[in-house]
Amino acid sequence: MISNKTLIRVRYADTDKMQFVYNGKYLEYFEVGRTELFRSVNFPYKVVESQGYQLPLVEAGIKYFSPATYDDLLEIEARVEELYVPRPKVIYVVKNKETGELIAEGFTTHVFMRSDTKKAARPPKFYVDALSVYFKE
Repeated sequence: MISNKTLIRVRYADTDKMQFVYNGKYLEYFEVGRTELFRSVNFPYKVVESQGYQLPLVEAGIKYFSPATYDDLLEIEARVEELYVPRPKVIYVVKNKETGELIAEGFTTHVFMRSDTKKAARPPKFYVDALSVYFKE
């Protein structure tokens, strides 16, 4: 398993009329968490692109527990629990860093796609090789 925690400060622009973080913003927070997770294991997204692949989102889910508000410091934990799957899934836990309160949990599922053909592909060897050191069999 690989895991990483990233901090995000809620901007005023992230909130809605109720003064809570707008529900759709959590997918953006997930993206930040996912990007930093892969960067933390020396596998930034630009490596995927440089090898002729893209990694589009094909499914997402979020469960909300407590609202976040302007200026809250959020901790986004992102983790990958399975490496040898055709559709990589990233799990997220969002907490208020200052209070420890659980804000949201969710996931995103992705598929590798060839950049030139836009056709789905199995996870490429360079991805498996780069991340396999973090998974114990």
